[in-house]
Amino acid sequence: MAMDRDVVERLVYSMVQFLGSQLESEGRRGNLTDEGVESVEVAIQCLETAYGISQDSSHLGVSRSLYDIFSSTVGDEIQKSKSESSSAARPLSATPVASAEDKAEANQLKDEGNQLMREDKFKEAIECYTKAINKDCSNAVYFCNRAAAHSKLADHRQAISDCQQALQIEPNYSKAYGRMGLAYSSLNEHKKAKECYEKALQIEPENESYRSNLNIAEEKLKAAPQPQPGNPFAGLGGMPLGGLGGLAGLGGGAGGPDLGNLLSNPALMNMATQLMADPNMQNMMSNFLGSISSGGANPNGGQQGDSVGMEALLTAGRQLAEQMQAQNPELVNQLRQMNRRPDGAPDGGSQDPPPQN
Repeated sequence: MAMDRDVVERLVYSMVQFLGSQLESEGRRGNLTDEGVESVEVAIQCLETAYGISQDSSHLGVSRSLYDIFSSTVGDEIQKSKSESSSAARPLSATPVASAEDKAEANQLKDEGNQLMREDKFKEAIECYTKAINKDCSNAVYFCNRAAAHSKLADHRQAISDCQQALQIEPNYSKAYGRMGLAYSSLNEHKKAKECYEKALQIEPENESYRSNLNIAEEKLKAAPQPQPGNPFAGLGGMPLGGLGGLAGLGGGAGGPDLGNLLSNPALMNMATQLMADPNMQNMMSNFLGSISSGGANPNGGQQGDSVGMEALLTAGRQLAEQMQAQNPELVNQLRQMNRRPDGAPDGGSQDPPPQN
């Protein structure tokens, strides 16, 4: 739709007048930061330049200010929006009390819903409970009963939501906690179910149903797979024992048994896990890795870096073996025996005559 140029100019002039009034009044200007004042001044200049008008163009003035025109046009709409927002944000405790007539109708609707539940007409029961809530939303029973109907239809999330609504109205409503626990159990969220049953029992300690359901939730939690501790030697299965400097006599060099054969030893793995949890051992391993990194970065390449890395590796192996020896000397002796060849010579120890120079 084409716009009348005269109307547009009068609208822009009204906007300039409004913005100017914001700068002139000390009270209004106090709502603006220094940066805001500067921005308004720039906006006025931009409008005047773009439309070729100024605040002195009094011939473009209208009988009412832009603020008055806007307020009278959309004022009712703004008030309605504020009222709706206030109503939505108002907690249930602040909801107006239902009249005696509404309460009576709500209670009758609740009874009808209960009868429909007995007839396994769960959707129809939900409709009755919802109508009861619309009549009297301050009664926790209506929400709790509707939660039971939702559970029957396997809508467990909605059941939980209704139980939470009921508990906002009546925080010590044990049945709401119990039904919420059932919903969480149906979703296999047994930890939350356990918490709900515990709260229900705090309110109603003699309720055997809650206690039985609590025991079931605890059993489900125990039966759930537990995360296994990480293998401290993960990735080293193919590394010969000699790679750690023989762990100070635990292993030989090339031709020695694969470290993977030892990782199946539960005692060794338990000890290794404890060692790796020791802050001193963690610092030692950090220094070891740092030494390898600095050694491998030798700008001249090759020999010096390899030498530094090997020294760090040997030192780490020796310290690890000392820790193992101090913690469990019997296990270390068993490992030494496992690592010996049948002929009595340690793996990697040659029985051939020494080479001639």
